[in-house]
Parts: sequence; structure tokens; C-alpha cells
Amino acid sequence: MFAKTIIDSDAFLDMPLSTQALYFHLSMRADDDGFINNPKKIQRMVGCGDDDLKLLMAKRFILVFESGVIVIKHWKIHNYIRNDRYKPTLYQDEKALLADKDNKAYTFAEELPKRDENLGIPDDNQTVYQMDTQVRLGKDRLGKDSKEIRDVTPPKKSKAKPIRHKYGEYKNVLLSDDQMEKLKTEFPNDYQERIERLSEYCESAGKTYKNYLATIRSWARKEKSEPKKMNSGYKHTGRRETLPEWAIDQESYQKKKALERASRQSKAPF
Repeated sequence: MFAKTIIDSDAFLDMPLSTQALYFHLSMRADDDGFINNPKKIQRMVGCGDDDLKLLMAKRFILVFESGVIVIKHWKIHNYIRNDRYKPTLYQDEKALLADKDNKAYTFAEELPKRDENLGIPDDNQTVYQMDTQVRLGKDRLGKDSKEIRDVTPPKKSKAKPIRHKYGEYKNVLLSDDQMEKLKTEFPNDYQERIERLSEYCESAGKTYKNYLATIRSWARKEKSEPKKMNSGYKHTGRRETLPEWAIDQESYQKKKALERASRQSKAPF
């Protein structure tokens, strides 16, 4: 029996076809506990190379003992055997070195975290799995055994990021619904003006920001702390002035505005 959760995994399918074939042949010749005492003979018999066997060891699809005996790591995931058909393995010394992981895969007992001595480690000989939902090659395992078996903890699901909408004349100020509500609350009289100011600056300077609400707040704080500096050097003409980012040198900006005014005045008729 073969569980598709194992043989359809990326870790298995990334191996060469010869390595996959060797895994199937080893599994077909294992005893009822998944042990094999002649893996090299099977390897030569099916025409696979030493690298195929080494790759199965490196990827831990098989576990190797000093005696030369190997065991199919995911044997109990692949197979369930009725009590009246089960024959214990002859390699009890090797089996005593193993323990079952939570997903029923074999692992070396010494690799598991130490447990409370009062609890102990379950003895594999105490449990022989009853005939349960099985799967032959090419068929899906049914029921609860269909969950994917992994040797590593699955990554935690990241929280979905809130959708941000585009605002401003140039549609380049990105704000979520929650951020927009905060902006309206904090700047009820001129929130739209502040969005347009930021939109024009981003368009002209080619700027983007990770958090546009934070940028508007930052500009507002600097505007509040430096009101005189903001208003000096030019007169309001009745139309809205597009202010640059506060990190830009204000003196340069004021000089630029003064030059623009001088240029307009020079072109005006006497």
C-alpha cells in the first residue's frame, strides 16, 4: 500500500525516477513492520545506483541502522495490517531504537525530545493497527488519513492585509477603509486637501510610501511645529500651493518660488 500524501509530495517527486522506483521496490519487499535487511541487493536487482539509495537516506524516506538493516520511515502511514495477518519483524533490536511520531512515521527515539519518565515512550509492540482505510497505488486515501504528512511544522498562516484603495488626482495615495476613517477623524476640515497635496508630490517626485497615512501625519506635525517657516518667502495667491515633503530643504523651495514669481513679473506688461 502507498499513501499518495507521501508519494505525491514535492520532496518525493523532486527525486529522480530511478530513486522513486527504488523506494517502491524496497517498500514492496519490506516485512510487516517496514524493515529490509538486503537493500543493496534490491538496488542492484532493479538496476539502480548507489546514489539512489544514498538520496533516500539523505531525504529520510528510509532510516538506516548500523547493522545494515533499513526501515521505511512512513511505513505505518502507507499500511495498516489486521491482527490475524500481522507478523512481527525479525529485527526487534533495531525496532527498539525507533519511536512513532505523532503522524505515525518512524523516527529514532534518541531524536525525540525527552519525555516525562512517568509517561514513558509507547512500545510499538503493544499496538498493531487494525485494517483501516487503505490505498493502492494510484488511489487516494480516504477519511482522516488524507491529510498531508510533513516532517516539518507547517508554516503559520499570515493575516490577510487590508485592501487599500487609490486616492488623489493621480490615484497614487493608497489608504485602507480604516485608514481613511482615521484620516477623516483627525483632519475633518482638510483631509481631502492633504491627500491631494501628497498625491501631487508623489507624482512629481516619483515617490512611494509604505504607509501614506503615517506620511500625512508626519507632514502635519512638522507643519504645526514650523508654521512661520512654512508661510515665509511667498504670498498666497488664492489658489492652493503644492507643498513639498518636509524633508526637502525649505530654503531651496522658497528660492524656487521667488524665481517663478520674478519670471512672471518680468513678462508682465508695464
